[in-house]
Amino acid sequence: MTPPADATAPVRHPDAPAPGELLGAHYEHCFGCGGGQPHGLHLEARAGEGVRVTAEFTVKPAHQGAPGLAHGGVLATALDETLGSLNWLLRVIAVTGRLETDFVRPVPLGTVLYLEAEVTAVAGRKIYSTAVGRIGGPQGPVAVCADALFIEVKVDHFIDNGRPEEIRAAMADPDQVRRSRAFEVNP
Repeated sequence: MTPPADATAPVRHPDAPAPGELLGAHYEHCFGCGGGQPHGLHLEARAGEGVRVTAEFTVKPAHQGAPGLAHGGVLATALDETLGSLNWLLRVIAVTGRLETDFVRPVPLGTVLYLEAEVTAVAGRKIYSTAVGRIGGPQGPVAVCADALFIEVKVDHFIDNGRPEEIRAAMADPDQVRRSRAFEVNP
């Protein structure tokens, strides 16, 4: 995905989490980062320098496709979740508009997938980003990579399109921070 010629460099929001800070789950029931999903990825992302994040997750038996190997859709989900976490550094609400994924090598069960992502450009409501997933360590061989286009939206996107029971539950949370974070990252 190539940003348009008039795209600008991303600017980290002054209130963004500090480099090295664990971002935590934006929503307890998110399949990618939430602790409330028994078979979820439980992906942990940390703010990096500039508009970058790092993340990792361990491929478990519930994540397999072919015998002993991670399912490609699960790997794409890990990339998408990591890329979505970048929007916390911009302090915008955005959803995935397009995700182009390349599967470079198989990822065996029990493997820790080390992910790095960065925003490369912004053009109006469009946010361009890229990510890579490595096995065997943060400098290990590339297993998966992706380019993404996120679209900035208003919170009404979730309220108007989400299932009413979950929207009401999230809106009724007495913890103001959790209530607002539930709607920060792509669904």
